[in-house]
Amino acid sequence: VQLQASGGGLVQPGGSLRLSCAASGSIFSINAMGWYRQAPGKQRELVALITSGGSTNYADSVKGRLTVSRDNAQNTVYLQINSLEPDDTAVYYCSANILASGTSDYRDYWGQGTEVTVSS
Repeated sequence: VQLQASGGGLVQPGGSLRLSCAASGSIFSINAMGWYRQAPGKQRELVALITSGGSTNYADSVKGRLTVSRDNAQNTVYLQINSLEPDDTAVYYCSANILASGTSDYRDYWGQGTEVTVSS
């Protein structure tokens, strides 16, 4: 099982980005999917989660500017970030709680991270 994140880049303040993360491999079922970020010199933090049923949860610091969504048929989770601020600069990691085929327990898998830089 692998998670591949994409969509990061250099954006001016006030701009928008859409990050994508696709899970692939021998997947039987995916529970929650989410996005975390790690800014330079800081710990990794959760920014958004979405359950298999579509319920969402956001960090207080990003509410109103970020929207998490998923395409269950494509095993893909998205993160739309609007009104980007310099403090949004970070490496964004996706994560998914996956039951791999032939296994009996869900476990968390991580993508490689995609870098977002907000600067003028």
